[in-house]
Amino acid sequence: MKQKAVALKYDAEVSNAPKVVAKGEGFNAKNIIKIASLHDIPIQKDEDLVELLSELDVDREVPAQMYKAIAEVFSFIYKNTKKS
Repeated sequence: MKQKAVALKYDAEVSNAPKVVAKGEGFNAKNIIKIASLHDIPIQKDEDLVELLSELDVDREVPAQMYKAIAEVFSFIYKNTKKS
C-alpha cells in the first residue's frame, strides 16, 4: 500500500471547521510530510483517519461526523507544541 498524507488547516476567523489543504500518496505524500517537517508542523500518524480524510476534496471543510477524530488530532498538536 502506498503511503498517504493529508494536511489540515484551521483558522477560526475564516472557517467553521478545519479544511483539507493538501493530500497525496506515494511521492506526493512524502513531499507533504517533508514540507511539514521543514516548517515544524506537527505530524500525527493515523492511517485510518488519513483514509477518511483523503476522500475529501482539497479546500473542503471536514464534515461534522469527523469532528471527534479531528479534535483528537488538534489535541495531539497542542500537547506537542506545548512541550517545545
